[in-house]
Amino acid sequence: MKTIKESAAYIRAKFGEIPPVAIILGTGLGELAGHITDKQEIPYAEIPHFPVSTVEGHSGKLILGRLGSRKVLAMQGRFHYYEGYSMQQVTFPIRVMQLLGVKTLFVSNAAGGTNPSFKVGDLMIITDHINTFPDNPLRGKNLDELGPRFPDMGEAYTPRLIAKALDIARRNHIEVRQGVYVGTQGPTYETQAEYRYFRTIGGDAVGMSTVPEVIVAHHGGMEVFAISVITDLGGFGDIVKCSHEEVQKAATEAQPRMTLIMRQLMEELD
Repeated sequence: MKTIKESAAYIRAKFGEIPPVAIILGTGLGELAGHITDKQEIPYAEIPHFPVSTVEGHSGKLILGRLGSRKVLAMQGRFHYYEGYSMQQVTFPIRVMQLLGVKTLFVSNAAGGTNPSFKVGDLMIITDHINTFPDNPLRGKNLDELGPRFPDMGEAYTPRLIAKALDIARRNHIEVRQGVYVGTQGPTYETQAEYRYFRTIGGDAVGMSTVPEVIVAHHGGMEVFAISVITDLGGFGDIVKCSHEEVQKAATEAQPRMTLIMRQLMEELD
């Protein structure tokens, strides 16, 4: 709690009033930050106790500004378990947001599709997840002031936000998918057998982030909306090799559609 409070105090001193809405910008989607106006920035390296992202495509800045008419707090770049961080370090920024008064968290990521009906470039609104990480960010002593010992995860992804996003996509003639996201530790992309396994257990897409952050956000009482860009496919048809560069390229091409949905969804929040 001491380190969380120190980070929160530093950010509040730099930014002043913090909005109740925050967004995490993932691989290839960091350019959404370019749509944020009137912005102030703090590099992660300057925030006490914050990890520093080591992944190409993750800039590592905390941004305060406006996305459309809505004032937002944005993480440009996130932290991953595969980088060697503990689950507590990966989710540390979410705890800081909680203390800063964030009530609604928007999350974006790049993911591999395991659903045969998907294609590269599709947007998938996450309706649920499967956690295959070898650790849970809530393991250990529970801090009751942050959330309950045994949080219910039945609606980790807020149904009313999903419904709003679907309506926004329909009004703007944007095709979106809905599905279950499987969180894995990485950093390897999946084998064909693993893609098929994740499909067999109920997954529509697989990635190396999001699940820890959503667990902690939900534990802290936040509403959550998450969306994936399907950047590669596996487990069916011809084998297609995957690279980080290709993932970034596909995510960047899908960005305008995701940006529109995210921006309008934020503007239409109650």
